[in-house]
Amino acid sequence: MSRRDLKTTEPEEPRRILVTGVGGAPGLDLALTLLKLGHEVIGTDSNPLAPGLLAPGITTRTIARADSPLYGADLMELVHDLKPDALICCVENELPQLVHLRGHLERAGVRTWLPPAATVTAAGDKWDFHQAMRGARVPTPQTWLPEEIDRVPEGIELVVKPRRGQGSKDVYFCRSREQARVLCELVPDPIVQQRVPGVEFSADCLTDRNGRTSATLRRRLMVQAGMSMVAVTIEDPEATKRVTEAIRAIGAVGPVDVQGFITEGADPRVVITEINARFAAGFLLSEEAGADLVRQAVNGLFGQPVDHRRLVYRSGTFLTKSVTVLSTQPRAIPGTP
Repeated sequence: MSRRDLKTTEPEEPRRILVTGVGGAPGLDLALTLLKLGHEVIGTDSNPLAPGLLAPGITTRTIARADSPLYGADLMELVHDLKPDALICCVENELPQLVHLRGHLERAGVRTWLPPAATVTAAGDKWDFHQAMRGARVPTPQTWLPEEIDRVPEGIELVVKPRRGQGSKDVYFCRSREQARVLCELVPDPIVQQRVPGVEFSADCLTDRNGRTSATLRRRLMVQAGMSMVAVTIEDPEATKRVTEAIRAIGAVGPVDVQGFITEGADPRVVITEINARFAAGFLLSEEAGADLVRQAVNGLFGQPVDHRRLVYRSGTFLTKSVTVLSTQPRAIPGTP
């Protein structure tokens, strides 16, 4: 019997798991995967029109945005009403709130596998992340604050992007200090980085409670709105080593997504650009390539050993995502009569 057969036939202890952010690809895909594994899923999103709120088989609830003062009260009300066994966060900007609420969640009987507060800060702030990578000697792009533009060397390609947050919104490329200076006036809370050429990759990782990490590398072949739509798994020992070093440098635990570039003929060859302390939108490719990522993450979430032998994967596995129609039924639109 193959490992893929084992993944579909092994009995799974059913859990009642709350997944946040089912309006985005990571949350929706994770919720549907947990359903297939036999778990009961509660899905939340701040947008009442979020597609994942229509997914069949999921108990859904809208809650306030993470930046709302009502977020904590909404979440705890949901917890007391629906009594989930555990919570998995798929929205990066919810992590600071959840770290703050961790004790309340635990007292309510909700398990979490959240990183330390310092990790959340480092992952969510590109300047702090840059400093952490430099301190750990992990190759990362040269980075400058807006007031440091005069220090930027001439003749290099640059990226101006928001200092905090993920995705491709408000990300611009330019070729001079003068252009970067103008873009810093347009981008909210900006940061300037050297543009890195080469093959863009992501790594779906799981770091257990003893600090051991397994990583599945995938090359991002087609990216839309910051999300990988076409990707293929690859093997690269040096990239895997750098990914593990980056995770260790900021103390991340549980499911983690690491992004970077592989540039042949350059030094350093592998450069780490970003870490998301959560499941990423492309994790289904890791599952398809043989890595038992979600099941092992649930094991770790509930204090059970993570079997890293089940996180080995096949290179050369492709995944292509597409948009599908979930519903054509009329829905109430907030703010309209």
